[in-house]
Amino acid sequence: MPSSAPPAPASFQRNAFAPGILAAIACLAGIPLIGGEYDLAIRFIVAILALIVGWFAVQARQWWWAPVMLTIAVLWNPLFPFPFTGPWWAGAHIAAAAVFLVAGALVKSPRRA
Repeated sequence: MPSSAPPAPASFQRNAFAPGILAAIACLAGIPLIGGEYDLAIRFIVAILALIVGWFAVQARQWWWAPVMLTIAVLWNPLFPFPFTGPWWAGAHIAAAAVFLVAGALVKSPRRA
């Protein structure tokens, strides 16, 4: 006789989801601020959130995201900033936003009791 019990809830959690969305928002909001007075603040936000998403990926044993997030953290680092401007840097913001959204959706770890 088949069971009519509801399916069990997902046994995974997505810790990188919220930081990934916040980083994507910061990347997209930072496009008009490139070269402006708030460019440094956007760099801080993106670099820190890239390290957070990368850490959650390492904790979830999805190591392939770590070098991607480390690359984003280095390119957006506010301490020794690269003098990037123009349409290529705006495109990099869009690409980084997409990477953050994909990583936030795919990085998942088993739920702990």
